[in-house]
Amino acid sequence: VCSSDLLKITVNGEEREFNEGITLSEVLKELSLEGKVMAAAINMDIVKQDSWDTHILINNDKLELLDFVGGG
Repeated sequence: VCSSDLLKITVNGEEREFNEGITLSEVLKELSLEGKVMAAAINMDIVKQDSWDTHILINNDKLELLDFVGGG
């Protein structure tokens, strides 16, 4: 894989590399987070869960993944 085909995406403050054209759902799969993430924001904009399959990330996106932990 040529490095120009890889995107640099910051996930929860950590820079990661992913293939170009990857969707938010595919990122979650690669990070083994499917079903664990409740909310996602890209560049401070919330992305609704029903569009995770179609939302394509681009180079230098900042992705914040949140899960809600119950308790108190």
